[in-house]
Amino acid sequence: MKRLVLLGGGHAHLAVLDDLARHALTGWDVQLVTPFRRQIYSGMLPGWVAGHYAIDACAIALDALCARAGVALHLTTAQGLDLTTNEVQCADGSRIGFDRLSIDTGPLPALDALPGAIEHALAIRPIEHFVARWPALVDRILAQCSRRFDLAILGAGAAGVELALAIHRRATTDGWSHLRITLVGSNARPLEGVAERARARIVALLKQRGVRWLGHRQATRLEAGRMHFAEGDPLAFDACLMVTGAAAPDWPRQSGLATDAQGFIRVSRSLQSVSHPQVIAAGDVAAYADARPKSGVFAVRAGPVLADHLRALCEGRSPGEWTPQPRALYLISTGDRRAIAAWGRWAWAGALEGWVWRWKDRIDRRFVARFGSDA
Repeated sequence: MKRLVLLGGGHAHLAVLDDLARHALTGWDVQLVTPFRRQIYSGMLPGWVAGHYAIDACAIALDALCARAGVALHLTTAQGLDLTTNEVQCADGSRIGFDRLSIDTGPLPALDALPGAIEHALAIRPIEHFVARWPALVDRILAQCSRRFDLAILGAGAAGVELALAIHRRATTDGWSHLRITLVGSNARPLEGVAERARARIVALLKQRGVRWLGHRQATRLEAGRMHFAEGDPLAFDACLMVTGAAAPDWPRQSGLATDAQGFIRVSRSLQSVSHPQVIAAGDVAAYADARPKSGVFAVRAGPVLADHLRALCEGRSPGEWTPQPRALYLISTGDRRAIAAWGRWAWAGALEGWVWRWKDRIDRRFVARFGSDA
């Protein structure tokens, strides 16, 4: 028996597990190595924060999916690779040999780039860690009802905007009138690179709902209760959430895999490592031959391609080539069961926001149900 190791329980590996559940890979032992028994779907996380979903409705049981696929589940994380002996070095001390290795571990929060972030901020990723710590933050907000509670959110991409509006919705629903939310970004306005109409609508919504916007702010360090910037006065806070860009883990570069300048694994259009063809990677941990933003949209689209290419490689066939779509459709929830759609320079907002939310809700629920059923 040869061995295929799936490293990480990211969006793309869901499609691989689903493919293996439908069609076994003859002659191969397959293992999934991941620290968590479930994947919380990132597209539904703001809805959970806002109170629209129970956490179980946002979760895909990886252990159940592995059982259907005949895949062994190993609950640990990777700390390194030995590419001479083809082994994954794990945090629990084990070493797992492989003939083929597929990596879809997802991104890390960019905490190391901001001094004090580890000690004084709560990162949105890993999502399981955020979900575990969110109730304690809610308790802190409720306990400080006699005076204002200042919550800073650092990062003004789609995830930061959605989180700010979701928390505002939760505050409105649960009566947190003493909560003040400040969204901080490095650009003049939120959602850099998204259609102008969508950006203008978000700016209007933030103002309408009393969410403060601080633009042109490059954070340089965090200390207890204070965020410092390259220019401008510090921002005082009672709690800080970090929703900044993705960072790569250290171990791919340290193991000798070819990476880009940021440490993400360089892959060809076949998704194979450009330096070690026995390794294949997809999702946010990969640096595609045709560069794309770090986004769950591209990770989901890569899933079926990854499944096809892995099967071809394991069966001794040449995989095809894949060029990711040039742009992605973004469905940005606004906290109140409404959402904005943006695709390239086009946007659907205003009167269409209720319809866009229903569309997004159906897409998200179907995605979770697809991997959570026995079909």
